[in-house]
Amino acid sequence: MKEIKIPELAESITEGTIAEWLVKEGDKVEKGDPVVELETDKVNVEVNSDYAGVITEIVQGEGEDVEVGDIIAKLDENGEAGAETSSNEEPKEEKQEDVKEEPKEDKKKEEATVENTEEASKKDQKDDKKGDVIASPAARKRARELGIDLSTVSSRDPLGRIRPEDVDAAAKDTSEKKESKPAKKEAPKTEEKTEFDKPVERVKMSRRRQTIAKRLVEVQHEAAMLTTFNEVDLTNVMKLRSERKEKFIDKHGVKLGFMSFFTKAVVGALKEFPLLNAEIQGNELVLKKFYDIGIAVSTDDGLVVPVVRDADRLDFAGVEREIGNLGKKARDKKLAMEDLQGGSFTITNGGTFGSMLSTPILNAPQVGILGMHNIQKRAMVMPDDTIEVRPMMYLALSYDHRIVDGKEAVQFLVRVKQLLEDPYDLLLEG
Repeated sequence: MKEIKIPELAESITEGTIAEWLVKEGDKVEKGDPVVELETDKVNVEVNSDYAGVITEIVQGEGEDVEVGDIIAKLDENGEAGAETSSNEEPKEEKQEDVKEEPKEDKKKEEATVENTEEASKKDQKDDKKGDVIASPAARKRARELGIDLSTVSSRDPLGRIRPEDVDAAAKDTSEKKESKPAKKEAPKTEEKTEFDKPVERVKMSRRRQTIAKRLVEVQHEAAMLTTFNEVDLTNVMKLRSERKEKFIDKHGVKLGFMSFFTKAVVGALKEFPLLNAEIQGNELVLKKFYDIGIAVSTDDGLVVPVVRDADRLDFAGVEREIGNLGKKARDKKLAMEDLQGGSFTITNGGTFGSMLSTPILNAPQVGILGMHNIQKRAMVMPDDTIEVRPMMYLALSYDHRIVDGKEAVQFLVRVKQLLEDPYDLLLEG
């Protein structure tokens, strides 16, 4: 009997919650097959079996918290999920009712037949986990259909033979046990009353939500976070997108969205103000010479920040393609650890939900995060004192004042604004 354990996942992950079992007891798996999906504080990961065999026991149900090294299932390497029998015929079943005394000679023949059948059954059971299991071919077939381990089935036959009705009874019993003790633990909800006799409901937070909450509080305690604001006129960005829309799709197979413009503008500004692309390690500043831009993505399980690697080396199509791929992986819960690690600066777009203004919280250990917001048409006074309706967006830059001074933060945001308001050169460079 082998044990399936939670393996080492990543340096910063030591525990998780079983989100979904991909197999059930009685299923046959090959070495390397995924058997369970594990929810961690960062991503969902699949745990694979290190052995080939039959799952005999699921030790930890869905919703259970587990740590690295915990046993979550047991596997029999010699087990067979429904062993094939050497006989295709099912012996006729004897009726247990109204048994009459038979002549001794006939009784001896019947006993001899039973003995021969038992010998054949024992021979057929060589692949079962227990050698003393005696089952008819029909029972074996039924067990395969229902995924029932014959060694766990109780026989009601005086001779110990397992028949189809015994397998059905075992399947029903297993189903009733699962219903009485659900494998998946939903977030417990408890209703209670406040001191003013008002109803409330308590729901356990998911592991990822707990981690997000903890880290957001830690950032505000550990960093000297400050936010500066500006607004950007997106007239030229929208005009450029409209002009290049069809050709861009035909050439690159992806749409020209807003995120590529903002990513490229951020990279350009970071090159001019490198302290916003740094972090604190002890009493040292680490100035990063690469531009891995995190793009915040909202999922049902909370906010995740996958990273666009080497954004400075990608053209607009490459940025759009990478953001699209990472967004899909996030929504499908397919992000890997390497998709989330090592970012140097983050962009978050609250405008997709209608936000007009916000103060984004730093994604530690990064020291800068740019918040985008909703685009709104507003009457703007132009340099010649005329009034025009322009598509405007508020920008918010949160930064760690321990590294970045207010002057540098303001200049960084102004540079982002300038690059977005004159995007033609930006597109040519990208």
